[in-house]
Amino acid sequence: MHHYEVNFDGLVGPTHNYAGLSYGNVASLSNAKSTSNPKAAAKQGLAKMKALHDMGMVQGVLAPQERPDVTTLRRLGFSGSDAEVLTQAAQQAPAIYHAVCSASSMWTANAATVSPGADTVDGKVHFTPANLTNKFHRSLEPQTSGRILQAMFNNSRYFEHHLHLPDNEHFGDEGAANHTRLCRNYGHAGVEIFTYGRSAFNPNIPAPQRYPARQTLEASQAIARLHGLSDENTVFIQQNPAVIDQGVFHNDVIAVGNQNVFFYHEDAFLDKESKFAEIQRKFGDDPIHFIEVSSSEVTVEEAVQTYLFNTQLITLQDGTMAIIAPTECQEHPRVSAYLAELVTRDTPIRQVHYFDVKQSMRNGGGPACLRLRVALNDTELAAVNPAVMMSDELFARLNQWVDKHYRDELSIADLQDPQLLSESRTALDELTQILKLGSVYPFQR
Repeated sequence: MHHYEVNFDGLVGPTHNYAGLSYGNVASLSNAKSTSNPKAAAKQGLAKMKALHDMGMVQGVLAPQERPDVTTLRRLGFSGSDAEVLTQAAQQAPAIYHAVCSASSMWTANAATVSPGADTVDGKVHFTPANLTNKFHRSLEPQTSGRILQAMFNNSRYFEHHLHLPDNEHFGDEGAANHTRLCRNYGHAGVEIFTYGRSAFNPNIPAPQRYPARQTLEASQAIARLHGLSDENTVFIQQNPAVIDQGVFHNDVIAVGNQNVFFYHEDAFLDKESKFAEIQRKFGDDPIHFIEVSSSEVTVEEAVQTYLFNTQLITLQDGTMAIIAPTECQEHPRVSAYLAELVTRDTPIRQVHYFDVKQSMRNGGGPACLRLRVALNDTELAAVNPAVMMSDELFARLNQWVDKHYRDELSIADLQDPQLLSESRTALDELTQILKLGSVYPFQR
């Protein structure tokens, strides 16, 4: 039996734009209001998916959300035809209007938390969509994310889907961006590490002062319960509030793990020594490679600028590991020097591959944000909807689809064009046929 870690990357939606919606995400705010290129963004994402497929990785595609979100505008009291709803909202409440046009579902690390069958009490792969309550524009995603995941993993024998946690700050949950898993191999029971920023019910646990902590301890604990994880394969670790206040809004901006490697910044966590000892104890006898980057090597600010830790750490077919990094890391002298030195060390990490994902980076998300990891065995993989799995044919088909439906340029003013809604829906309707998802979008239901 083979075991795989499959990466499902988010396909960038037709309304990809820079509205600067994310307080606490430095990259997002610094590019607010500039003109975006949806076609280039979608093609950059597809090129990364195809490159990983060509490197021998199993790669899938996660469909984007319907934007602008007219259903939400109607819930908020705007009425009339769809075009009238858009015009009213754009004129009367531009900030809300920009939020319902958000392209942020492309970052599928926030789509859900996934626990593989090797870790769960019933042996099924468990999915819980993230509620993303901290940001209004992202809190619009969980229902559609859940429907898309159910259409992709549509076999109750192997896959268990949960409703997202209550839509409330007390159970703020940001999905896999605050969750990583270490294991000997993908089929072996692993240690699931849940990183939280604050506690909702215990005022004695420290919290950041400047930017919000989006993940609560209580949300992480609830997901571990829902997924049927035991105390022996879970560790709850707190992110350092001081780095959240420096723009580290998710743990995947400051740490990444894969199999027996945990790669992180020295300032990433609170109570590091005891928590790392707990991780090693629960992992078992094989030593974990804890690769710590010191501030003297790369500062937190440089890590946020380049997304050094928002890289993918993948196991290649020969058993060695590679880092999939954005070109921003390559262009930064200190970060590229660090990575060049890292691959010479005695660790499983032997290669670095750089990818241009600038359209995503400008909105505040790097290679790791763009993917949701799902560990599967042969039988489970065979039960996944085959139409969402990357292949030469699907790559060509999706590029044609993007060429046909996407605009080259999109400014914030263009979002008010009612024609964009109709273009977007036409594109998504066709996409659900290509990926054989059925009716997952509100306009199709």
